[in-house]
Amino acid sequence: MEALTAEVAVNTIKELGSMVLYIILGTIILEILVYLVLGKIFKSKYTLPYMLMIAAIFGLTMLVIYPIGYEVRLAFTNMSLRHFRSYTLSWAQGLKNFGLIFSEPVLKQIRFFPLLFRTLLWTAVNVVFHLAGGLGLAILLNRQMRGRGFYRALLVCPWAVPQIIAVLAWKGEFHYEYGFINVMLKSIGMQPIQWMISPFWNFAAACITNIWLGIPFMMIIILGGLQSIPLEFYDAAEIDGASRWQQFRNITLPLLKPVLTPAVVLGIIWTFNNFNVPYMINANELETTDILVTAL
Repeated sequence: MEALTAEVAVNTIKELGSMVLYIILGTIILEILVYLVLGKIFKSKYTLPYMLMIAAIFGLTMLVIYPIGYEVRLAFTNMSLRHFRSYTLSWAQGLKNFGLIFSEPVLKQIRFFPLLFRTLLWTAVNVVFHLAGGLGLAILLNRQMRGRGFYRALLVCPWAVPQIIAVLAWKGEFHYEYGFINVMLKSIGMQPIQWMISPFWNFAAACITNIWLGIPFMMIIILGGLQSIPLEFYDAAEIDGASRWQQFRNITLPLLKPVLTPAVVLGIIWTFNNFNVPYMINANELETTDILVTAL
């Protein structure tokens, strides 16, 4: 295997620079072709939109679709540190690689399917609490009250704080002797919790931290949706004798659906791929706290 030297680093930078240059040149050529074909030959009024789309599609292809395709191709090879350059590509090798994922432990003991189940559980628990907490706070802030702007700014703070700093702060709160939670438990005569040692409580600590970080995003999105609902709908419902629950079920939730759907999808994606929180909370490297992104 080739050692990492200054010459190798310089050559790598040159290759990256050449690739970026090719991407820029390719984009310019595509833009010119689209302009000539649509603008000059077909006289289309949609020439400019298509030119803007071509740049985005080409960039997406080179930066997302091509790397994913390349990784899929590598999955069907025997590429490793021993075969970094002289690897072979075959269906048999690919099936063998995928078989090893499901048959051998991903970590020292944990296999793929328990790890996948824990990742799905982690995602479901966090997104449900994000949605419930964000919806509840958004409904409260949507009412007329004193200091509503102050409360809104205060509740957005967890989202504004850098994630690493927030996780480190929460990690201190989970300290066995000096953490705020255990201090409160001891003050009322209860036993402190081994947050960093117990597999269950370590997973719970990661969930608590991530829920605290994620609720403000849902709150802001849902609050914006609530403020876009005309008050006339609720006035008409009150005249018809609808209860608060009926108004919420038949007016609020249906009109929030266009807002909730993308927010929940983003929440699922971000939570499923969240690395910082479970990795940093898992101070003792417990395999029972790892999810897919931290294990792989």
